[in-house]
Amino acid sequence: MDSWVERSSLAQLTKVRFLEFLREPEAIFWTFIFPVLLAAGLGIAFRNQPAQIVKIGTTDTQLAAALRHEKGLKVLEMDSAAGDVALRTGRIALLAKPGSDGVVYRYDDTNVESRTARLLADRALHKASGQPDAMKATEELVREPGSRYIDFLVPGLLGMNLMGGGIWGLGFSIVDARRRNLLKRLAASPMAKWEYLLAFLLSRLVMLCLEVLVFVGFAVLVFGVPLRGSLAQLGALCLLASMSFSALGLLIASRVRTIEAVSGLMNFVMLPMWVLSGIFFSAERFPDAVQPFIRILPLTAVIEALRGNMLQGLSLVQLNWQIAVMMGWLILGFSIALRLFRWR
Repeated sequence: MDSWVERSSLAQLTKVRFLEFLREPEAIFWTFIFPVLLAAGLGIAFRNQPAQIVKIGTTDTQLAAALRHEKGLKVLEMDSAAGDVALRTGRIALLAKPGSDGVVYRYDDTNVESRTARLLADRALHKASGQPDAMKATEELVREPGSRYIDFLVPGLLGMNLMGGGIWGLGFSIVDARRRNLLKRLAASPMAKWEYLLAFLLSRLVMLCLEVLVFVGFAVLVFGVPLRGSLAQLGALCLLASMSFSALGLLIASRVRTIEAVSGLMNFVMLPMWVLSGIFFSAERFPDAVQPFIRILPLTAVIEALRGNMLQGLSLVQLNWQIAVMMGWLILGFSIALRLFRWR
């Protein structure tokens, strides 16, 4: 009899756990539906994909024609100054110039993609001439600050850090307060909804200063990453970026009631930006058809603005498009969050 009771109790408890799970639509979505959708999307995106195409630049028309014999290269013609800027900002992996007795390759040998481009360029020139050693190649290794891969990487990591602090920091705080019924108590006060939400945005300012100072200071002191633009304007860009991501975090958390649900939503929003926005490699590697979508992502605008300021010394006026995108996400995100926000 006792063993039957134990089995019955175990069965009832197990049934309760299943019912609790089924009452959470967010858990069902992230457990069953999202993995299927992700697998389907990746399967479609990477089916029968050709080999990776590497973008390189050249300053000579005849050299460009020879390099186009290699299908793995996308060759862009540009002048020497534009080529140096494109190499510095990661738009191209290698710059080929005609030399006195052959070709000169200018690239960063610490970048795997650049080393691959160097080998493919050699193979292209051999194909074009039909001889194994038709043209002598010399190298100009890019080692000066501003043109190395680490210089390209640091603004991307800074932008990613600003996004994480804005979205994760605010989203978790609001949902946790709602889960513990703290918001319900605040709703009874004379405080306006916009004051509560704006307070979250302003709270990011204190931590923002520490985040940027520590990270950028480390990059400058340890790796010699250049700061060619105005420090005041760099601070303004970081401030605007943080506010934009914070507004997005407020929007995500405006109605969510559980930590599990807000975690899934934040990952769902940030994942495309981690992949597409050019943190670790240039966003221009993606097909032209998706470039308009990539350009309006907030993280893409932030990273482009940070690289423009730090590596090229561009002013805020020259970064008007990126600033417009960040302002748009800030205003849109905060406005919609204000309309959707619920205390309970």
